[in-house]
Amino acid sequence: MKDLTPDLCDNFEQDVRWLPLTMQNYGGRSVFYGEVVTLRCFEDNSLVRDILARDGKGKVLFIDGHASCSKALLGDQLALLAVQNGWEGIIINGAARDVGTIATLDIGVKALATCPVKTVKRQTGEENVTLTVAHTLVYPGDMLYADLNGIVFSKRPLDLSVVSA
Repeated sequence: MKDLTPDLCDNFEQDVRWLPLTMQNYGGRSVFYGEVVTLRCFEDNSLVRDILARDGKGKVLFIDGHASCSKALLGDQLALLAVQNGWEGIIINGAARDVGTIATLDIGVKALATCPVKTVKRQTGEENVTLTVAHTLVYPGDMLYADLNGIVFSKRPLDLSVVSA
């Protein structure tokens, strides 16, 4: 299944919301989906580590970094932690770093750009809040589906048997 989101948009037009934001793919997995966990933070990835240290089976972390690309909210160590804890993917409205290594990991990662600079550590941010990114509401508990075509959300899990192989 290489093109998940077009089939979902065709078959569940009334049930999906598209995120009209161009993101780059950096993870080793280009197609991924799961229940959304949200985090809003600005140039501080302290809470990213806290969240990725938890069980992430069936989940995708959506980080709203306010589109800042001055500091990387995800690097190879946090991506490896996510893999070890079973996360399906990470979406970053901001930057990632160590993307050469992240590309070798079995996890989906999308971000606006790369930045080699690490973040500050102030333990700031808000978890499990509704986000507004590119005029799109992102709710904790939504289902997120991502591939090379983009990202779509639904309020409930969608039947993936409609997706062509």
